[in-house]
Amino acid sequence: MGAARVWGTGVWGTGVWATRVWATRVWATRDWAGRAAESLFPVLFPSDCRICGEPLLNISRLPVCPDCLASLHPVRGKMCTTCGERVLSSYAESDPEGLRRCPVCRRVDRPFERAVAYCSYETGLREPIHLLKFNGVRPAAKVLGRMLAEALTALEPDFEQAGSDQRKSAREMFEQQPILVIPVPLYKTKRRQRGFNQAELIARAALKLHPAGERLQLAADILQRTRDTHSQIGLTSHQRRENLRGAFAVTRATEVIGRDLLLVDDVYTTGTTATECARVLRRAGARQVWVATVARTLKLASNYAEFRPSNVETSEAVGQTRAAG
Repeated sequence: MGAARVWGTGVWGTGVWATRVWATRVWATRDWAGRAAESLFPVLFPSDCRICGEPLLNISRLPVCPDCLASLHPVRGKMCTTCGERVLSSYAESDPEGLRRCPVCRRVDRPFERAVAYCSYETGLREPIHLLKFNGVRPAAKVLGRMLAEALTALEPDFEQAGSDQRKSAREMFEQQPILVIPVPLYKTKRRQRGFNQAELIARAALKLHPAGERLQLAADILQRTRDTHSQIGLTSHQRRENLRGAFAVTRATEVIGRDLLLVDDVYTTGTTATECARVLRRAGARQVWVATVARTLKLASNYAEFRPSNVETSEAVGQTRAAG
């Protein structure tokens, strides 16, 4: 007993106490240094939020303030079941197949089953996307990936149904293969200049956060962009299709045949890129294709006021923005 008391209060005990005091002082110093760095950051490295323009008060590798990020809410309202476009009240009721479809999707068979997006491109999401694509601010990919992961929850019923499709044989059900996640590719020159494919970075970030990540498998090199294309800005729907015709190819068709695929991109504008990619994938043997993007350009309801059945291409081209790239 006495020896134990001496051991606890002797030199060894004093050393433990001294170590604790030293550790406390170190952490206090670090905490103070961190607060000092944050307070000096706006002075030494002045920067403004790329969305609202207010000064950034905290150290961040993404020049967007927390309030602006919090304001980017998921798109709401009555949307087309197939392409995710906003629909007029006259088209808001479900059709005989139980789907709510926009005028274009009522008349055009899409090569993809469904397209979903997290947010409207016009709500401020344009800046984080441009920070990633054109400024190389890679931390934006994590934020955009979180949004894409949330958008994917809308496809959960489709994923479940695909896994239990009665058209599959018992062997196929037993050997259930994951859904392949395919980022829309860049041409090799543009990828080399940019240093990355933004769609791939966003997809990787989303798969780390999505609860069904084990059912989704990234396949970044199956779809290839075979030639460079002109900017889609200002082109009509017909010109957009011609610009992308023959621009994509499947590099390993054997890995696509009979598979369910998820096509991922940053922005869905008129759907020309997604349609062409899905068409190429389906022609290579894919069973079905879904599309998921972080943002989508939404047409105003008034844009459908002069819609005519013979003018499908014109209505699809309305609302083009600077989302191309």
